[in-house]
Amino acid sequence: MTRVISTTEELRDFCDVQAKAEFVTVDTEFIREKTFWPQLCLVQMAGPDEAAVIDPMADGIDLSPLAALLTNPKVLKIFHAARQDVEIFLHLFGKVPAPLFDTQVAAMVCGFGESVGYETLAAKLARARIDKSLRFTDWARRPLSDRQLSYALSDVTHLRTAYEKLASRLEKDGRAAWVAEEMAQLADPNTYIVPPELFWPRLKPRSTNPRFLAVLREVAAWREREARERDLPRGRVIRDESLIEIAAHAPKSVDELAQVRGLSRSQAEGKWGVALLAAVATAQALPESDCPRLDPKSEPPKGVGPLVELLRVLLKTACDSEDVAQKLVASQSDLEAIAADDAADVPALHGWRFEVFGQLALELKHGRLGLTCTPDGKAVRMLKLDGNGASV
Repeated sequence: MTRVISTTEELRDFCDVQAKAEFVTVDTEFIREKTFWPQLCLVQMAGPDEAAVIDPMADGIDLSPLAALLTNPKVLKIFHAARQDVEIFLHLFGKVPAPLFDTQVAAMVCGFGESVGYETLAAKLARARIDKSLRFTDWARRPLSDRQLSYALSDVTHLRTAYEKLASRLEKDGRAAWVAEEMAQLADPNTYIVPPELFWPRLKPRSTNPRFLAVLREVAAWREREARERDLPRGRVIRDESLIEIAAHAPKSVDELAQVRGLSRSQAEGKWGVALLAAVATAQALPESDCPRLDPKSEPPKGVGPLVELLRVLLKTACDSEDVAQKLVASQSDLEAIAADDAADVPALHGWRFEVFGQLALELKHGRLGLTCTPDGKAVRMLKLDGNGASV
């Protein structure tokens, strides 16, 4: 029978025990279809010796003991694909769980491929089979069956074994510091908080007209604030397409605003309409110099295309040799930037990525490294050169 915690006293007792543990594994179940902020439905947690499902929707439960445990600096919090879980806790408690460890990132460092799923990791490291037939459960419904609760809890019980084996492998291979670099970004609240004024690029506008972009910035910022305050999905406030159309036509009156597809006459005449027209007017009044601009999409300098292709082969070769996921080391845009500039500000030229790939990329670029095939033609290998094309 799955242990379910539904009272503050039970939660406090459980968290007091886990506060003495070296680590706890954590997962959440939530729904978000009708809200801006995720609605937390369950928190699953396992320490080294016991596991439980915490019901945050239980009447009268105070989650303060959970908040204290998640921010306890002496207890490592283990997640798999942590971003959404961390975002939920940051919104609820105002702090990022710390210290934390993401087994998906660790698995990529340890050669398990790109963005490995929890089921795959559990199967390979804990020899566990997870039935995903219940993944579409309505987690807000009560009561939940013991089968549903057991399924939810399996997301943290096998995670203990996965973490221990990954941590051991990282220590053995000297790569713990690699994962620590990635965890620093996950632990930064700014990773999850986007100011409303900076949301507009996510709409992927096609126009580069500064005035168009100024209007789009203002109306998108208004929608973001409204959605957050009212806890509504962005599209329930106003759809992306409508924001783009408002930016394109910059309506000055209720009549003009009512012509926007996706807005009703009553909305245009109501307080949302007043706010939208005010946002448009604010953007129109800006000096041209204060209007936002899109950085033109940079094209690689002419003639570097073949070098980019060589760098792509080098990336695969180096990552295969080091048994680390390519996606974690460098992107296509990184390769193009390195081809164009030795000092490009890309992750691949810093930290552990530089050791794995960046340094080799610069050597290849300047003729100090070559690529050739093994005699059987089945693999690519790297060849040290003297800068004049001769092997050393």
